[in-house]
Parts: sequence; C-alpha cells; structure tokens
Amino acid sequence: MKDKFYAYIQKLQDQICAGLEAVDGTTKFREDLWERPEGGGGRTRVIENGNVFEKGGVNISAVHGKLPEAMQKMFGVGEADFFACGLSLVLHPKNPMVPTVHANWRYFEMYDELGKVIEQWFGGGQDLTPYYLFEEDAKHFHQTCKTACDKHNPEFYPKYKKQCDAYFWNAHRNEARGIGGLFFDYCKANEQMSMEDWFNFVSEVGDSFLEAYAPIVERRKNLEYSPENRTWQEIRRGRYVEFNLVHDKGTLFGLKTNGRIESILMSLPPNVQWVYDHHAEAGSIEEKLVNVLENPVDWI
Repeated sequence: MKDKFYAYIQKLQDQICAGLEAVDGTTKFREDLWERPEGGGGRTRVIENGNVFEKGGVNISAVHGKLPEAMQKMFGVGEADFFACGLSLVLHPKNPMVPTVHANWRYFEMYDELGKVIEQWFGGGQDLTPYYLFEEDAKHFHQTCKTACDKHNPEFYPKYKKQCDAYFWNAHRNEARGIGGLFFDYCKANEQMSMEDWFNFVSEVGDSFLEAYAPIVERRKNLEYSPENRTWQEIRRGRYVEFNLVHDKGTLFGLKTNGRIESILMSLPPNVQWVYDHHAEAGSIEEKLVNVLENPVDWI
C-alpha cells in the first residue's frame, strides 16, 4: 500500500502543478529534491511571484525511521519504526478576491520490532480560505467535495465537513480559519472499508482538487481590487499563520520529526500584517466574511 500511495501522490503532484501553471499563465514551479538524514526525503515544488499566485507549494514526501519520542507520546506507544508519505499544498493568490487553498493527503504505517505492520491509516482533506466571500464559490467547492465523498459513502461528506469545521478552528480567535471543506484522519480498515477502499476514497478526493479550486480562481483572478482590499487580505493572512504555527498537526509533525524546514514553512504567505485590535467595519463586506467564520455555514 505504501508503494501504491507514494506512486499516486507523485503522479498527483505532476497533475496539480501542470493545472496550476495553466491557471497562472506566466510562472512555473521550481523543484527541490531533498533527503532526510534519518530516512527518506521529498520533492518540493514552489511557485512565486506569478501572474496569479504570489506564493504556493505542492510538496510530496516519504519519510521513515524510528518514531520520534514526541510522536510516541502522541500515539501512546513505545519505540517503533514508522513510514509516512503524503502530498501537501498551499496556494496564496495575489488578488484578494481569489481564496487561499490548502490540501493534504497522507498515509502512515507503524511497525513492530520484526518489521510487521501493526498500524496503518490514511488522512487528509482540502479547505478554502477566502478573503472576500462569494457564496457561489463556497457552494462550488463544497459541492465538489460532496460529489467525491458520495461516490464512496453518503455519510462521508457531512461527517468530514463537520470535522473540517472543528479542526480548522482558531480557538484563541474564536473563529474558523476559512470556510472549510473536508478533514479526515486515522482512516483504518474496518468492517465497511478495507485499506484498498480507503485508498480509492482518498485518491478520489485528491483527483477532485483541481475541479474544486481552478474554476474559482478563473472567475476571480482578473477582478479589480484596491489597496484597502489588499490590506484586509494581509490581515486575514495573519490569522492563517497563527493557525499553522499554533494548532496545525502537520506543521508540528514536520517540526518534531526533523522535516525539511523550508518545505514545512512554505505554507506561510510572503506578505502579512498584524494590526493591533483590528475589527472589520460594521456592515461591510469584510464583516460578512467574519460573521461566517464565527458561525460556520452548511453550504450544501
């Protein structure tokens, strides 16, 4: 399974990067290959200063070795060997009318002292972080997520949408990071789903990413915007940074397993503001977004 999924994310990285380059129209991804001293490595691809994308990354990695002590405590196990691979992407567009997007699909194995697999699971999801709320875009993104889920189980979308709203919650701000999407983790074999079934589901969601995001970018990338719109975007990006550095499990896992720091922190936007005690103007379109972030909506 680990070989099958790693082959899949390599192909998916190529597919997504080609699709995003077509949307941007001017700039290509730069590629870095890297190795992890303790075992494994990855292929980082970053796009910067494009016509559409100010900064973004579509990264894959496959790492293995001894499970770090911090992760032993997280999983409630003793010493063990592990393997983890996944694709993680974040895109920060230049135009404030175009939303930031994040997605991640991953697979994990843990072994006993004889090298036998004792735990294995999939995880992942995709979520949208707009700076200006276009309900049409929110519905499109969520409908694409629901369509992918429904092919496997009609209970998946409402369940994983709810988990997404709960996970991407900036508790110290009492608001969501964005308008959500899907979040699932620890997807293990059970009476209803084999690991092959979970692979088929996760790859279905991965294959739906460009369909979920690219049409939104195409609709918004040429809209006019003001310096005030840009300031609002940068203030909201600050909330994005706060979530990634304080709450995000993927960021923390990378930092605690001696991951490549440039790849881990590629999710951070290049231009951000923290304005003291900032509040959106009452009745403004900015406040409309904040109201939704404080009270997540069922878009479908």
